[in-house]
Amino acid sequence: MEISKTKIDKSGLALSKDIYKDEVDFIELEEVFDEYRKSYLLPLTETTLELQDWLSTYGNRYYIAQRLKRKPQIISKLKRLSVRLTQLQDIGGARIIVENNQDVEKLYQYLVDKIHKQKKIKILRVADYREKGRDITGYRALHLIFTRNKCNLELQIRSRIQHYWAESIERTSVIYGYPLKEQKGDPSVINYFQRLSDIFYEIEAGREPSTAHKIQLDHIRKISEEIILNSDKHNVFDSYVNEDIIKTLSSIEKSQNTTFNNWIIIFDWNTGTFVNWDIVDRNPDEAIKSYVKNEKSFPAEHGYEVVLVGSSDVATIRQTHSHYFGIETYDNTLENLDQAVIGFSKRMDIDVGARQILHCLHRRHAWGSKKTIRTATLKNHFCKTVITFDSSLAILVEKGLVLMPSASGPVSLNLGKKTEIDQYL
Repeated sequence: MEISKTKIDKSGLALSKDIYKDEVDFIELEEVFDEYRKSYLLPLTETTLELQDWLSTYGNRYYIAQRLKRKPQIISKLKRLSVRLTQLQDIGGARIIVENNQDVEKLYQYLVDKIHKQKKIKILRVADYREKGRDITGYRALHLIFTRNKCNLELQIRSRIQHYWAESIERTSVIYGYPLKEQKGDPSVINYFQRLSDIFYEIEAGREPSTAHKIQLDHIRKISEEIILNSDKHNVFDSYVNEDIIKTLSSIEKSQNTTFNNWIIIFDWNTGTFVNWDIVDRNPDEAIKSYVKNEKSFPAEHGYEVVLVGSSDVATIRQTHSHYFGIETYDNTLENLDQAVIGFSKRMDIDVGARQILHCLHRRHAWGSKKTIRTATLKNHFCKTVITFDSSLAILVEKGLVLMPSASGPVSLNLGKKTEIDQYL
């Protein structure tokens, strides 16, 4: 059913500015909003699948996923920018992450060449935020706005370090309680991320930041940490990702026998845990029906986040939406530069439970074969709060970080991996 632009924009006003006649009018306009958002899913999925097909011959490492913008995000953007709903160009968006900034440029040229050879997708605009950043927060990425089936869609291309910065500011926003990417919150905290982004840019360009810049960043970090810890919205928690759940989801994927799935992720930011994570039908009607139902059951104002993402596998989502997989309580909420540089390459390799086990073994100086701890003692006494103990320990053993000669025998840290373990810690 074709919906007029006037009706669509009225639905945006109803949701963002409470402009409607009565309750019946609001319900009808909310349905228009949901119908309009749904119209983006099919062209977005078709585009992502086409991008996947093109990338199969690209030759370099990459991750790709798509997402349909959440209702609270759309409403917030309408309020912040005072624009009409039909003017938004990122309701449907895909994200590609590549190794470095040079790969961003290489992939961009590769995709432009592919797009010029077909007629379904047309590039409308390119926004390159890599050199100067998009705004005072320091956000960096390359954005392509393109059209397909009369829908404007957004493609973000980021290097791993640009993506790590974006996920770090998302994580800190949750802990702090203010959406920093929307420039909300204390200017000092926003300034920290802007300076961190600038230094990341220098590092990625092959230039070593000066000692003065490092000291200055650390000073700003300490000020920002104090502000976050004293915030009335400050929300710090422990979270974990149960690796057994990830394995179960991977099994579900295999049983679907498809190259692409839509997932509904429900995350509780009050506790830092997943409420639910299910495959939903690729059919837009069914997918949006499930999306809307879950958004109403788990409202954002109560601390929930409901996301509809599409990808080829769970492992890809762990890379493209990594801030769901690393929220934890830090002694320092923000990272100093050395931690951050290590973090963007190491932080997502192991889960929070695995890092807690490493910390425990490290504190007890359990190194090598001469100083070991019984597995049962470690699990039931020293690490009894680690809910994912078995699967987390298995990851550490698999990576060779922890030595475990027998299934239930004693464990210890691998002296041969001391440098790598120090980086994780």
